[in-house]
Amino acid sequence: MVSRPQPSAPLRLACGLVSRCTRRSLDSGYKAHQHAVSLLAARLHSTPSTRASTMALEVLPLPLPSSIDKENFNKDFGREIRGIDLGKLSDGEFKEIEQLLYRHGALLFRNADITPEQQCAFTKSFDPTCENYGHGNNKIASEKKSVLHPHLKTIPRVPQVQLIGNGKVYNHEGLAEAQLEHPSHIGFHKTRVSPEDTEKGYTRFYRWHMDAALYNLNAPRVTTLHAITVPHGEPQICRYDDDSGDELPVPLGTTAFVDGKTMFDILPPELKSVAIRSRVKYAPHPYVWMATARAMSTGLGIETEGMELPLNELPSWEESKIKVLPVVWTNPVTKELHFQVHPCGICELFVDPLPEGVKREGALYPDGAHITDLKEVRGLIYKMQRPAIAPGLVYPHDWKEKDLVLFHNRGVLHSVVGAFKPETVRAFHQCNFAASDDPTGPSPEDVKKWA
Repeated sequence: MVSRPQPSAPLRLACGLVSRCTRRSLDSGYKAHQHAVSLLAARLHSTPSTRASTMALEVLPLPLPSSIDKENFNKDFGREIRGIDLGKLSDGEFKEIEQLLYRHGALLFRNADITPEQQCAFTKSFDPTCENYGHGNNKIASEKKSVLHPHLKTIPRVPQVQLIGNGKVYNHEGLAEAQLEHPSHIGFHKTRVSPEDTEKGYTRFYRWHMDAALYNLNAPRVTTLHAITVPHGEPQICRYDDDSGDELPVPLGTTAFVDGKTMFDILPPELKSVAIRSRVKYAPHPYVWMATARAMSTGLGIETEGMELPLNELPSWEESKIKVLPVVWTNPVTKELHFQVHPCGICELFVDPLPEGVKREGALYPDGAHITDLKEVRGLIYKMQRPAIAPGLVYPHDWKEKDLVLFHNRGVLHSVVGAFKPETVRAFHQCNFAASDDPTGPSPEDVKKWA
């Protein structure tokens, strides 16, 4: 377990509230925790504007690997931020970070010495009225059929922060013992890299996604990932295995990111038109629904074999809580458009007709469509998303201990990559909040422009 610096007086007060809440009843303890996190968030950056920043904030390009396609990779994607203490942000510093995040999609902070409480408070600051983890507080452990169940362990005193990683961890932030399992394509894809090739260092993307329950709860605005224990090892080769011959050299245990803006921008006109006019419907309890099915070799969706759990065998669900979301989401700061679909959870597609006055020649679905054939829905979304995960457009982050990556969860997709031996210990803290609103789709002007 990484040693922590002594917290400041405001943080000791907030942490004291959290620690005491663990000795109360669950209900009163949870309320105390929420109050403590809100107090800490306020103390972290909502201080009077007269408080001057003690350090100059530096904004640097991310260190990009040689695999990047310099011509087509979004030059605005990703920045490293230096000269900032995430535990002692002024209001002005937070606002600058917020603007930078939405302009660049992902921000890297090296040597981030923060506690789970501080990480929770920082993440909450992007959507201050929220209280629940993106999949609901203390919900993952109880839903044993979910594909997420083996991979997330909740920090007891901070239910919005999850312990993720690999191997057995002891006495970690209130968890006496936790057996962690790094998500691997081996248990989720229809086909697998052979044991022989695995020994040679070949691997795959696990599952391209955004962090979202996609049922009842709104997709989080941001996610933070904090590297606590990072094992070292030889780089691996991520293989697409889709007859393209595509491969990507990756650091061991990388998190891969792709830019949703690029995903939309590189579409040909006829597919841009479909994307801008479409809404996707997600299955109820999608992570339970997909758990019995198998994913494609690229990790970009599910093979259509009829293996999804029947709707009548899912946990109880309500039609009103099913998510129907735009395919294209609007960036709240830049107003640019991001293609944001979680391909594994989709089940139907609604395409609006072409707007009045738009040329119909060459257009797909000019009169609109409601596509319910699962294979057709998946095939169309895959056709639109696959170009953006080309090796030259993927940023595979090379994790160092104490790295904290903050990313715009409504503007990028990401994937776990690689595999570890069972005894290899890796520990990260993940935090996000179910948002106070649904994402905003394209404006009528956007639709007319791109349809």
